[in-house]
Amino acid sequence: MKHITGLAHVALYTEDLNSTIRFYEMLGGKTEGREDVKKPAGTNHLAMIRFPGFYLEIIEPHDGTVIAGPNGLFPHIAIETDNIDETVRELKSFGISTFASEEPMDMPIFGGIRNIFFTGPQGEKIELLQHKNA
Repeated sequence: MKHITGLAHVALYTEDLNSTIRFYEMLGGKTEGREDVKKPAGTNHLAMIRFPGFYLEIIEPHDGTVIAGPNGLFPHIAIETDNIDETVRELKSFGISTFASEEPMDMPIFGGIRNIFFTGPQGEKIELLQHKNA
C-alpha cells in the first residue's frame, strides 16, 4: 500500500475526559487538541494526546455508546494515509467491502480530516484517516 504513512492514533473510551487527560499527561503525553463531535444522540468530547510516534485519541461519549463490554475501551485503530481516495480504491480492489460509508467524510476537527471506517477480519474497527493539511 503505497499511500499508508503510519499509525495515526489509538482511540480510548473514558467516563471522565479530564482525569484521563491528566493521567496520560503524567505518563509524558502532551494534549494537542480538544474537540466536540455533535451526534444526534449527544455530543462526544475528544482530546488528542501526543506521544513519541503516535497519538492517543480519548473519547468521552455522550451519544449512548457503552464504554465497557463488547466494544472494549479501545474502539478502533486509525491508519494514516496521504491519499485517502486512492487508498480506499485500492482496498476495494483487494475485495474489502466492509466500509461504514460509501465515501470518506470531511470533519472539521483537529485542523480538518477526511476519514472512513471499515472492519477487519475479526470485526475490529479500522479508521483510515488523512489530515487535510497533508
